[in-house]
Amino acid sequence: MTVNVQANAAKWDDTFNQGDTAGLGSFYAAEGLVIPAGGAPVAGPAAIGKFFADLRSKGFSNHKISVDSVIDKGDTVVASGKWQLTGPGEGGAPQQYGGNWVNVLGRNGDRWDILLHTWN
Repeated sequence: MTVNVQANAAKWDDTFNQGDTAGLGSFYAAEGLVIPAGGAPVAGPAAIGKFFADLRSKGFSNHKISVDSVIDKGDTVVASGKWQLTGPGEGGAPQQYGGNWVNVLGRNGDRWDILLHTWN
């Protein structure tokens, strides 16, 4: 079984954009890490869900992931691409943000969990 990274990325986007930040935690392994650009690492599904809930509460929305590269190493996959999202800018006007992201996914039975998620 290989992971369909683009389909998983689209599900992640939908979950974030619907505001289901607790559901976002289910994408991550128990030992999963989110390492935001310039920020402290966030560990575990519950804390990761809270991290994204905080982003949503600050007005960030319309997340979109594109997948540019997938390296399949059997039970581990490294995926990367671009991300964008809308958030508050100067004076509160909506602003587009974006950059590069990397995920390391690990096989967990018949599913794939995110072990590491980082971006710049």
